[in-house]
Amino acid sequence: MGQLVLATDDNGEPEIFASVQGEGPSAGMPVAFMRLSRCNLACVWCDTAYTWHFEGDDRPHRDDATFVRKSNQVTLDEDEVAARILSLGQDRLVITGGEPLLQAPALAKLLDLLPNIAVEVETNGTTKATSRLDIRIDQFNVSPKLAHSGNPADLALLPERLDAYATDPRAWFKFVIAEPSDVEEVLALRDRYRFKPGHVFLMPEGTDSETIRAREKWLAPLCLEHGFRLSDRLHIHLFGDTRGT
Repeated sequence: MGQLVLATDDNGEPEIFASVQGEGPSAGMPVAFMRLSRCNLACVWCDTAYTWHFEGDDRPHRDDATFVRKSNQVTLDEDEVAARILSLGQDRLVITGGEPLLQAPALAKLLDLLPNIAVEVETNGTTKATSRLDIRIDQFNVSPKLAHSGNPADLALLPERLDAYATDPRAWFKFVIAEPSDVEEVLALRDRYRFKPGHVFLMPEGTDSETIRAREKWLAPLCLEHGFRLSDRLHIHLFGDTRGT
């Protein structure tokens, strides 16, 4: 039996919880969530920096806060994780992070214990699921990081991975947008990788309802103009920018 490294909630418990999906094609669906720790990128606006911005990490983040690794990570055997997920009584699991595919081998073992649950994986699009894991994934929510994330393109936008996701019918693309000019980057990526029509969402960056709503006002017309779908952030409106929601 292997182990998974999970993020913690405000009580130091593994961040495994039931809620409604707040973003993307499954927005509003009741699901179980599992948030894993660690990420290979460093977005300056990341709203889950407690999964990667630990003490000693000097990569920039707008809050300039770092987190104590010991109190923000917990390691559990896959069978215990499976039991916690099953106890939530949901038939769909969203695996998020951090970057969850960094723990692909352990995830594959976990999903062997959850054969009747549909699985969504939220990924930054730079990594690859092992074949054993890939066969269990029903939906990829791919969120490639644009220039305003602060990640260099040679780390965040890998042609081999984007080509693979662009041809995968399970993949949906969700781009975080902070300024209207960010949409120009999305258009260039769409044209280069030929994302499937209807499979691209634009989502306003923001961790409070006021910011999200203000940006949606100018983002909605851009979605209409270019044929993209608009993603809200329901969990922010419902629960605020909090862990375990």
